[in-house]
Amino acid sequence: MYGDLSIFTGTAHPQLAQSVCEYLGVELGRAEIIQFSNENLFVKINQNVREQDVFIIQPTFPDVSRSIIELLIMLDALKRASARRITAVVPYFAYGRSDKKDQPRVPITARLLADVIQVAGANRVLTVDLHAGQVQGFFQVPVDELTAVYLLSEYFRQLDLLEPVVVSADIGFAKKARNFAELVRAPLAIVEKRRSNNSDSAETLQLIGDVQGKSAIVVDDEIDTAGSILGAVNLLEERGAKRIYATCVHPILSGLAVERIRNSSIVELVTTDTVCLSPEKRSLPNLRVLTVALLLGEAISRIHTGSSVGALFGAPV
Repeated sequence: MYGDLSIFTGTAHPQLAQSVCEYLGVELGRAEIIQFSNENLFVKINQNVREQDVFIIQPTFPDVSRSIIELLIMLDALKRASARRITAVVPYFAYGRSDKKDQPRVPITARLLADVIQVAGANRVLTVDLHAGQVQGFFQVPVDELTAVYLLSEYFRQLDLLEPVVVSADIGFAKKARNFAELVRAPLAIVEKRRSNNSDSAETLQLIGDVQGKSAIVVDDEIDTAGSILGAVNLLEERGAKRIYATCVHPILSGLAVERIRNSSIVELVTTDTVCLSPEKRSLPNLRVLTVALLLGEAISRIHTGSSVGALFGAPV
């Protein structure tokens, strides 16, 4: 069925790539990735890919700089090996927050990253829940943005929580949080906050909505240092939430995030495997990780066979 399909991976998340291959019933492509003593990377594709439909699964975290360079070098290697079409599968797209020039003399790094991915050889991009939807427009090649919102919302729907309320951890995420709330069949509340500088810290201002005596589900696209999510949790506790859950698509969990979540009142943090989690992060007792392997696998199958990817989420065929 997939005779001219090849799937490769870098070192950022080989487990996810293997799971996708198992779903599709294909072997993971053979490639060598070596780092020399001078930190230069070397990539060699160890199988014929001429006129193949090739997918490279490589989130750009952890080790953002290395994972990006690996992706670019693999794209170049496959292009020079005469692959017919190359799709960069980037479940987590780094620099997503750098999507506009909001201060003097700052870069738009998301656009830069889009440019170099295309120059390196990508004919198409497949990703999951971009931080800013306009990043799709930075590419001159087709971009398929999948969403894990249905996967996460279905999990909470099955929990059958008593009086659930969905809480957007950021007013900028309110639209996506509203969609999540509709899927969970719950009302929406919003935490309003304002960042005062370029640091990861944020000032929580107020809660818009009622959480008194309810089961609150705090949602965001990613959790980085967990400062914002814990600020929201503290505010919800003050406003009388009975039980507090948290969910995100991308569990970056950098800095003090693991310690903060471990010491918090969060009943359960539900996330996905768009990025590879270290053993320390996976040790969180209240962590639940749902896989996006089936979602990616089905999207790859549809791209390869020319079927509608949007139909996965109910869009017209």
